[in-house]
Amino acid sequence: MIEKQTQFFSEGSSLKATLYYPEGTSGTEPQPALIINSGYQGFNEFYPKMFARQMTERGYVCLGFDYRGMADSEGEKGTVLIEEQVQDIRNAVTFMQSQDDVDSRQLGLIGWGMGAANVILAAEKARNVAGVASLNGFYDGERWLKSIHSYDEFARIVDEVQQDRLRRVLDGESKLADTFAHYPLDPATDDYVQKELAQVYGFGHPTRLQFTESIMDLNVEKVVKNLSPTPLFIGHGSRNSLHPYDEAVALFASAASPKTLYTVDGRHNDFMYSDHPEFLLLCDRLKEFFDQAFALSASPSRSVSA
Repeated sequence: MIEKQTQFFSEGSSLKATLYYPEGTSGTEPQPALIINSGYQGFNEFYPKMFARQMTERGYVCLGFDYRGMADSEGEKGTVLIEEQVQDIRNAVTFMQSQDDVDSRQLGLIGWGMGAANVILAAEKARNVAGVASLNGFYDGERWLKSIHSYDEFARIVDEVQQDRLRRVLDGESKLADTFAHYPLDPATDDYVQKELAQVYGFGHPTRLQFTESIMDLNVEKVVKNLSPTPLFIGHGSRNSLHPYDEAVALFASAASPKTLYTVDGRHNDFMYSDHPEFLLLCDRLKEFFDQAFALSASPSRSVSA
């Protein structure tokens, strides 16, 4: 894999990014490309790069980047808002479509974790993406928060969010809190995070409580049908206890065709290692999906199929 450091601007902030190319790329012909998007507290250096290693081997140019405020990208540290990350992805799409070595008709999005919802929202607005893959995400923020908290805990969170909104209006700033104050990790995910992610540069910065309000406002199921005729791939771990499998099932039911629901034999990220058989199998399925999606986008008359 060949790496080229680059940057692009998102609503005035410079975002650090990396273009990943297959070995032996000549650069003379436009190539199909994927923008790989991280989840909450994720960075280009980890999951986007991990996917890029595999997807460049499968023939795609890839882009990974750090969201606003993450690592060395510009933007306010600690401010994590889904709506801003969606803007960042839309601007990444525009950036990639400006590249001479990228086929603008064959451009796909991959989103992991919280990024799984982001890519649907970005593609639904952009309308110039050929395929979308949403992996191990949640798609109704309030429902998801209720699923991982007790009734009393959720009531406390709602109260804290309301107090923080008042603070933002009267004092002009959202309160900084522990990174996972309202986004608690299940034991298996926490163990993986501490072993694999905690040492990544920029990881673990405190997050403003406005983030939780952003989650509670999220409901991708209301708009996912508008994505059609762009094909949608939903991949999810069958034993995911951080983002329950029911989230994927509900999204699939709400989406219009063409759509695919792929079940991973795993939890949230226990299979997320570059040589893990389930991860490699997922990458094979993604190649099949994007090859078909790109062929559809390049056809003279684009049609919808189940």
